[in-house]
Amino acid sequence: MVDIVTPDVRSRNMAAIRGQDTKPELLLRQALHARGLRYRLHARNLPGRPDLVFPRHHAVLFVHGCFWHRHPGCPKATTPATRPEWWQRKFDGNVERDRQQMDRLIAAGWRVGIVWECALGRKADGALIDRVEAFIRHGRDLRAEWP
Repeated sequence: MVDIVTPDVRSRNMAAIRGQDTKPELLLRQALHARGLRYRLHARNLPGRPDLVFPRHHAVLFVHGCFWHRHPGCPKATTPATRPEWWQRKFDGNVERDRQQMDRLIAAGWRVGIVWECALGRKADGALIDRVEAFIRHGRDLRAEWP
């Protein structure tokens, strides 16, 4: 399949994709802040620069986009038809880097949670926020994912 835009336009479009302060991340931040949880954003001193860091609870959260981080079984985790080999290498690198960063955080004593973009949707589900809050405040698991 041929791309419908020029390489310059495609490059500009891809460069505009945000890496932080995304809508799902803002939605989760707002919901957790409303419940009295305080956090730091994108701590540069931690592996992977987690989206939300809860130093008091020694927990971190990543808000992963289903497309870029390859959420298993999610319909949003599609592979573009143009240059599929290149995209597969890109996605494999993202997933491997995520795994390494989580392993490093756990080795440093942090509990790591992943909230997938599709779990948040357009409005944060109260049950999801309950589970995330319980993980942050009382969780014993080193690693957790939602959904």
